[in-house]
Amino acid sequence: MREFWLIVGSQHLYGEEVLKKVKKHGEIIAGELDKSPFIPWKVKFATVATTSDEIVKIMDEANYDENCAGIMTWMHTFSPSKMWIRGFTRLNKPYLHMNTQFNREIPWDEIDMDFMNLNQSAHGDREHGFIGSRLRLPRKVVVGYWEDKDFQIKIGNWMRSAISVMESKTLNVARFGDNMREVAVTEGDKVEAQIKLGWSINYYPMGDLVKYIENIEDKKVDELFEVYREKYKISTDNIGPIKYQARLELGMRKFLEDGKFSAFTTTFEDLYGLEQLPGLAVQRLMEDGFGFGAEGDWKTAALGHIMKIMASGLEGGTSFMEDYTYHLEKNNELILGAHMLEVDPTIADDVPTIEVHDLDIGGKNAPARMVFDGKEGDVILASLVDLGGRMRLIVNDAVAVKPLKDMPNLPVARVMWKPLPDLQTAAEAWILSGGAHHTVMSYALTADHMRDFAEMAGIEFIHINKDTNIVDLKKELAYNDILWKFK
Repeated sequence: MREFWLIVGSQHLYGEEVLKKVKKHGEIIAGELDKSPFIPWKVKFATVATTSDEIVKIMDEANYDENCAGIMTWMHTFSPSKMWIRGFTRLNKPYLHMNTQFNREIPWDEIDMDFMNLNQSAHGDREHGFIGSRLRLPRKVVVGYWEDKDFQIKIGNWMRSAISVMESKTLNVARFGDNMREVAVTEGDKVEAQIKLGWSINYYPMGDLVKYIENIEDKKVDELFEVYREKYKISTDNIGPIKYQARLELGMRKFLEDGKFSAFTTTFEDLYGLEQLPGLAVQRLMEDGFGFGAEGDWKTAALGHIMKIMASGLEGGTSFMEDYTYHLEKNNELILGAHMLEVDPTIADDVPTIEVHDLDIGGKNAPARMVFDGKEGDVILASLVDLGGRMRLIVNDAVAVKPLKDMPNLPVARVMWKPLPDLQTAAEAWILSGGAHHTVMSYALTADHMRDFAEMAGIEFIHINKDTNIVDLKKELAYNDILWKFK
């Protein structure tokens, strides 16, 4: 059970009665945050830290406790920050600094120096903030009153990013086949990704997967087909290809679960031993939380799983996506996104239909797939690229819209969206930033979630949004090229 620890800072200068009040207040705040509907994971009061040795001890405990996903600090009184140095230099968990105070308002008639000495967050959190800056600690700073909704939402959003960082450190990615030949952007340094992000990315020949698929019992295939029938609309009498996708799903799921993989890739250039390109099977696995990348794109596969973890419990959906074609009508420019088959039904506007159609790419039998239009709403599109020596996470805000017309001859899952600030600016900014054609689209997350993740993970972040202009973006990219050479 993941949890976040609240460490309240103080010192012995003010006496034991003050420290008792500090502890009581810390316990109350932790308890109330823990009950908040905006806080997605448990908040635990850890301790009142008053000495360097106490701080080292609690930081070590946080580091080695598998349930601890991050720490939050709050300086109730003034806590000299030199005594935090040894502890902070050991910390390897995500860190948030709360700048709040127990009372909302100043008690004008009763306020005296005892009250001032006890309630010093305006004073103590500045001292504490300095040492975070001096140590160059990646951290989130949240300012406000602890009972306010906005304050709690910011903490909850940070927790989602922190949980994803912890998940990232143990993420295993299976690549069924290699990268699509001659493609650049889906390549990358897998060793650097493991050093930087914790991802273990390994190749498995298709024959290893085929053994799993061949060992699936017909009874289990029939049972899964009935699940398909209950959950989706089957719009064909040609059920053989659908049952084959059920066999693929069961075999792939067992392979992934046996190997403790949370993300995977396939490629249409390596389907040896398979009758179809995995389509419906991949869509189902994504629906259950696995990350996926087509054509061997392990970065998008890993990012997809991380973003699904980040979005746990939120409305919306998160899916593998690919920019396919433009609609360049004047003043109504849009992008149509899809893939050959593999788009996650969590973003569907209605119950998907299962259909069987020929696929010219891959040279195999006609595969079954879910067909649907994506829902309307605010979305982000995220791309992780390897620039050689560093990774860059690029996020574009967008608005998903209803397709302007039906597309009867395009039997795949598809989404149409307007990138912000407009297609011309967004596409130019994306290309200048090196963004890939594969992305992860999310209706549940915002750029703030991704920015927090990037800061905790120590990777570059570029945000293309309603305020983006190309002149400033070029400057940001140029500055980043210099900055990240020294990181």
